[in-house]
Amino acid sequence: MKLRSNVKSYGERTDRSMQVWIQILRAFQKIRAKELKYINASGLSMNQFEILEVLYHRGDLQIGAITKLIESTPGNVTVVVKNLVRDGFIQTLPCSEDSRVRIVSITESGRELIESMFPQHASNLQSYFEVLSDEELIVLYDLLRKLQKAQ
Repeated sequence: MKLRSNVKSYGERTDRSMQVWIQILRAFQKIRAKELKYINASGLSMNQFEILEVLYHRGDLQIGAITKLIESTPGNVTVVVKNLVRDGFIQTLPCSEDSRVRIVSITESGRELIESMFPQHASNLQSYFEVLSDEELIVLYDLLRKLQKAQ
């Protein structure tokens, strides 16, 4: 990776790190845009889909746990939860250990919706990584996981 002479350099390792970051970001944005189009076509926002997906795969959770799992903010998750409750896709239940806490649970209609969407979502994700061999996919996972754990 050789830089053009008119580009400011911050050192070879720093320049390479910035270039890698740009490629990670571009790949993420491209995949995210494709999935957003698929999810929006089903009438959901990305945050709504993420909450339904995490409840479907993990079971009933407190709002704080959902917030951490989907890497959002408490205020945003609260608003999205209210909208999903309004639409009948989830319900909130009192927590038996702490009356201040609400447990979020997916409803039958929420389960039916995510079950109808998730196989295509999984297939979409698989297709985005078709360009990589099985070995490359494992290496990419391991490297990204290493980066994530180091932060």
